[in-house]
Amino acid sequence: MVDQASATQLHLAGATMDRSEPRPAFRKFIAAATVGNIFEWYDWGVFAFVVTYIARNFFPSQDPTAALLSTFATFGAGFVARPAGALLIGSIGDRFGRKTALMATIYVMAIGTVGTALIPTFNTIGVWAPVLLVCARLLQGISTGGELGGSLAFIIEWAPRHLRGFYGSFQQASTIVGLLIGSAVSAVLNSILTPDQMAEWGWRVPFIIGGVLLPIGIWMRRDLEDTPAFLESKTSKAEQTSFQTGAIMVLRAVGFGICWTTCQYLILSYLATFTAMQGGLTESQALWSHTTGLICAIVFTPIWGFLSDRIGRKPLLVAVNLFFSIVGYFIFSFISSAPGLAWIVAVQCVIGAVMAIHTGVGPAAITEIFPTKSRSFLNSLAFALVVTIFGGFSPYVATWLIHTTGSPISPSYLLIATGLIAAATVAVSKETAHEELS
Repeated sequence: MVDQASATQLHLAGATMDRSEPRPAFRKFIAAATVGNIFEWYDWGVFAFVVTYIARNFFPSQDPTAALLSTFATFGAGFVARPAGALLIGSIGDRFGRKTALMATIYVMAIGTVGTALIPTFNTIGVWAPVLLVCARLLQGISTGGELGGSLAFIIEWAPRHLRGFYGSFQQASTIVGLLIGSAVSAVLNSILTPDQMAEWGWRVPFIIGGVLLPIGIWMRRDLEDTPAFLESKTSKAEQTSFQTGAIMVLRAVGFGICWTTCQYLILSYLATFTAMQGGLTESQALWSHTTGLICAIVFTPIWGFLSDRIGRKPLLVAVNLFFSIVGYFIFSFISSAPGLAWIVAVQCVIGAVMAIHTGVGPAAITEIFPTKSRSFLNSLAFALVVTIFGGFSPYVATWLIHTTGSPISPSYLLIATGLIAAATVAVSKETAHEELS
């Protein structure tokens, strides 16, 4: 049962699931959730943009590929922790409220980010350096494991039915903004510092900035209110989702997300490394070209989200999954031919605009699968699983494939396979864009 204050809050919200217009309070809550999300994903993603410098400082090796693989394994370790974060923080969200869960994620992220900035290098403390680095990355993984599903549950439950795709897209747009800021900060540092300065201390600067910015996100989230749907569910007599039903829902959500996640971590993170190592660009050029692609993704994400509220989620998701299963090979083939900066920038802009279908439509499509009583937990778990399996280790697998096969085009095989699986999963699922949340 909810207490009197919660009951009053529910009454004042007029919490029917068929609200036709967003209220001013909703806009304030969405702003607080998205700004906090920007800071979280900046801290999470910046690791990939300074990965080569981290490799030199924490995994010294005569073989640069071995050092890079070790660092990408650490990058992936954060994804291993994401299911644990989903279980823990997702349960908090369903039991104690969406606000409590979102506050927990941002505190844990702050610890992991500041810790990364302060860890001494291998030359200073030996093997403890990579051990502490992995621990910091695990904390970041726990945070993001709860953040993605929890913030989406919060946003989708506040949104009016006919705009869930549009408002849900802001969660992913803010995620890309966080990655964009991380890419831009890294590009600026690479442009103004020498390689030796970057290797010695410059790589720490992005993490220090993240540690400074996170308190702003904490401050903005302190006034969040739990969603009317969550408060309503506390008094509902609806049964909890059974294990079997929940497992089927999670598997369907994973099928929805595997191509999206592979694209996000191959294209939004790994491609900056790929264009520098295989595309003939300098590290600075690679980061700047990568930044332009992120900008295109941000611009198009809410556009696709809004369109999905009109024509449905399925047509757009099937189209984007088939696109990457067909075009994935040619993307990597073209970039590896080193066509020059202008052509690579153009390709990354097109990729960003098309991939924005995933980030604009996917949040609502996946979140709508789950019932309110267990939405935070199941949503977080589904995202954590798909990101852990198909996202976190995508850069590692891509680097390993290139090293093993000798072909710079081999990472495209991941896009082809996941695109076909995702397209089939979406095609056999029902349309949820115009239905009430359960």
